[in-house]
Amino acid sequence: MRPDQTLVTLQREGTRVTARTSEPFVLAASVGTSEYDHPYSHLTAPLRQRGLSCTVEYGLSDHIVHAELPDGSALIISPPQEPPTDHPPGYPESWLVTRGHPDDSTLHEVIYDSEPDGPHARHGGSIPRLLAAIDTRLDQLGLPPRPEPRRPAHESGADAVLHRAGFVPVVLFRERFHGLPSAMTDLAEQRQMVTPAVDMLQAEGFDVSCDPGLLDPSLPPPGDQGLSLGDRLGHLTQSIRSAAHTGEVVAAMSELTAPGDGVLQRLVESLDTTADWWEGLGEPADPHYANRLRYIAKKLDSYALDIRSMRGELADRHTDHPNRAQGRAERSAPEEPAVSRVAAALAVSPTARRTTPPALPSASAAPSSLPPARPSSAPGR
Repeated sequence: MRPDQTLVTLQREGTRVTARTSEPFVLAASVGTSEYDHPYSHLTAPLRQRGLSCTVEYGLSDHIVHAELPDGSALIISPPQEPPTDHPPGYPESWLVTRGHPDDSTLHEVIYDSEPDGPHARHGGSIPRLLAAIDTRLDQLGLPPRPEPRRPAHESGADAVLHRAGFVPVVLFRERFHGLPSAMTDLAEQRQMVTPAVDMLQAEGFDVSCDPGLLDPSLPPPGDQGLSLGDRLGHLTQSIRSAAHTGEVVAAMSELTAPGDGVLQRLVESLDTTADWWEGLGEPADPHYANRLRYIAKKLDSYALDIRSMRGELADRHTDHPNRAQGRAERSAPEEPAVSRVAAALAVSPTARRTTPPALPSASAAPSSLPPARPSSAPGR
């Protein structure tokens, strides 16, 4: 695997299955550290972010990272030393992480061992898995977490996949992660959820570590799921961003605001229908949630009318954008009309098939001319 891949770790914690995302730390060292250009900065940077003092020393045949813990103990992060191996600096084929104390010879703890005969041998030289194991132990020792960074796109991409796979976001005081519904405790049911989630994550380019007991190899691989509804709507955004004439923007807004079968109208109907279903679920708080959904749907319906009115105002203008008209005139090839481009992007839209019943579009109906199928927004896209 690439050391800059995002790792998603799925494991059982008690009766619940959790999914935790670990961002890559390649070249993440802070400016001014002595190892900024050192090949081990991808290890020292995340450790320093957790408040540890780190040094890099030369061992028998390779460098060793030494990280001091607040209790006086230390982590020793080492590639194979004997016999020496040939590998790019900082990226060996395996790792050994131990914890010891200079004044207590009885403290010797193996935290991670991916050497050929070690318990984590299947992970080899994976940097994300190495850091994930160290973070887990530091959490158990009560060390403060690293400061929460601005969430990068690759983590949001993992969130989208897990969301569609049925996972629920969990936000605690010191961390955030995803988990299967807390009421889902049956192992067979968990496997039916986790197995396709792993397939979807791997298809999106994420590195996945999963407890083998949570996978059901008998389940068929996922088929072509087509573009998600959100990705299809993303084509509206792209057409608006590149628009040079009001007609192009109006064509996109028309898909959102069309009376009866526009996207906003369908969204209002979906929320109202969900409220009716939720209200009879049987728990005392269910009517409250149902009423809250109806309130949101009513507000959204009101906003949809405002947006539809503004779409009409824009349609009446029927003019080039003054800052983009010149670029439009310089295009050498004649362009497909804006309405046709939007219809092609949203070929499964209700207005594109007037003979079909008004219903939410099917993902499998996306034409072959659309971008490759993917279940969610991938990192870096």
